Amino acid sequence: MEQKPKESHTLRVGLIQQKNTDSIEVNFERTINKINELSGKGVHVICLQELFLSLYFCDNQDESNFDLAEPIPGLTTDILCDLAKRNKVVIVASLFENRTKGIYHNSTVVIDADGKYLGK
Repeated sequence: MEQKPKESHTLRVGLIQQKNTDSIEVNFERTINKINELSGKGVHVICLQELFLSLYFCDNQDESNFDLAEPIPGLTTDILCDLAKRNKVVIVASLFENRTKGIYHNSTVVIDADGKYLGK
């Protein structure tokens, strides 16, 4: 009797941890390149480092960092949704959220492999 090959139930997870610069554009470009690279290696879920767009600033409170906050969903999540869809990967990303005037959060967003924003 011929045996069927086993289906692969392996979930490949990729973690991106990089040394950031003070340039959001440079950090985002590097992250996009890494997402593309990992998806090409068969990764299914990609987790980005905490506050991946900027230098890590949470170890002290400096009000000038509030300028880094953004709405969720917003432009960054839109770009990540497109990346997830094109690469067919789930993306988990930490963003500095401007929830409402004067209220900020270190939030995590989840984007499905079909590009759908699932929530934060």
